[in-house]
Amino acid sequence: MKIPMRFSLVTLFGAMLACLPLHAKEGKRPNLVVVLCDDLGYGDLACYGHPKIKTPYLDQMAKEGIRFTDFYSTAPVCSPSRVGLLTGRSPNRAGVYDWIPGGRSVHMRASEVTIPQLLKKAGYATCMSGKWHCNGKFNSPQQPQPDAAGFDHWFATQNNASPSHENPRNFVRNGKAVGPMKGFSCQLVMDEALAWLQKQRAKDAEQPFFMYVAFHEPHEPVASPKKMVAQYDGVAKNHNQAQYFANVTNLDAAVGKLMKALKDMKVDEDTLVVFTSDNGPETLLRYGPRSGRSYGVPTPLRGMKLWTTEAGFRVAGIMRWPSRIKAGQVIKHPVSALDFLPTFCELAGTKPPQDLALDGTSFLPALDNKPIARTKPLVWVYYNALNKRRVAMRDGNWKVLAKLNIGKLNKVDGRNEAQIKGATLSDFQVFDLSKDIGEREDLGKANPSKLAELKKRLEVHYKELVEGSHVWKN
Repeated sequence: MKIPMRFSLVTLFGAMLACLPLHAKEGKRPNLVVVLCDDLGYGDLACYGHPKIKTPYLDQMAKEGIRFTDFYSTAPVCSPSRVGLLTGRSPNRAGVYDWIPGGRSVHMRASEVTIPQLLKKAGYATCMSGKWHCNGKFNSPQQPQPDAAGFDHWFATQNNASPSHENPRNFVRNGKAVGPMKGFSCQLVMDEALAWLQKQRAKDAEQPFFMYVAFHEPHEPVASPKKMVAQYDGVAKNHNQAQYFANVTNLDAAVGKLMKALKDMKVDEDTLVVFTSDNGPETLLRYGPRSGRSYGVPTPLRGMKLWTTEAGFRVAGIMRWPSRIKAGQVIKHPVSALDFLPTFCELAGTKPPQDLALDGTSFLPALDNKPIARTKPLVWVYYNALNKRRVAMRDGNWKVLAKLNIGKLNKVDGRNEAQIKGATLSDFQVFDLSKDIGEREDLGKANPSKLAELKKRLEVHYKELVEGSHVWKN
């Protein structure tokens, strides 16, 4: 029997509609906001167990959405972490292996494809406010700047707020130096983003937006509002620690300002807000006499920033999206900042780059407390790590650490390329993170078959990553 054309088209449309995710069925793409902290410890928020620091707005955000227990940054140090977040690729692939000092030739190359570039092509308005740190020659035509990465509007510093978080004078807005400013960095950064959003909404209230808000806090040199410090003097063990506690409370207040603004603009229901950190907490006094306020807490994890143990890159991860996310969830499925790009592309109705190797996967299943179907494990290779085992892998509940048969490297370039590509792994350790979050019991000897399986898996993905990593020739 011949099926009428009308019936076949209706049936086809219905079948196509059934395959679309909820947001696409409703015909509305969500707004996307990423709030990134700098050196925030896994245990620095009240909702992650800190006994003294007050973070009421982030606690509320977690109550209204999801608090992830196993959320990962893309590197244990700032520059590569940011490059990985923006590209969905291990930062090693981009040739960004460590933090980038000002003036260096290392940068996120124009050949990399970023979240804002893809979203902009999909019709999103884009804004970046805060710490950039994806190049050495900041605000220079010699290297790509935030606008080249796809941001319509940008307000940024190369690295830290200078001379401190208080009254910074090194911000640049869309290529023009701003000069001395009054206030504290996280508030200034949030105010800039929200001012842009107000103008953007006035211009086109229907256009979806993406905002990347990158706080400098609580990275050294730490400075905090006096009233906030005063509430911790006498509670903290010294005034410097009180400054740190207040610093976290101040960034929390900036998040509160964001949440209020989204509600006032009546866009919070359809906005996915992600809060996280670029890496784990800084080690006290690593910067010498000019700073001494790094009191971030890695508890209950092992290590700190610059380590490949969990505290180096397991970080706070909170998501809120009222129209999509069920409130009050605590989710243990591993999610990585590498997953932002493929997820945001899916939500925006566009595709990730097809000719570049991606290391992330859509995290949408995790929003419903379902595991993410990864085709590859999460792998970190940090040549300048402070701990002995500089290669790490998270595969399901399993964590693997391995040594490299080369010394520590603070630079990766043509002079040591052959040495790096010829390096092999040894001294493997295996941990079951579902039972041992502190990585205290190496299960390799007790479970040789699992060790052999994970060792082989890490070696395969380590080799693929090293072979696919960019090496600067000079």
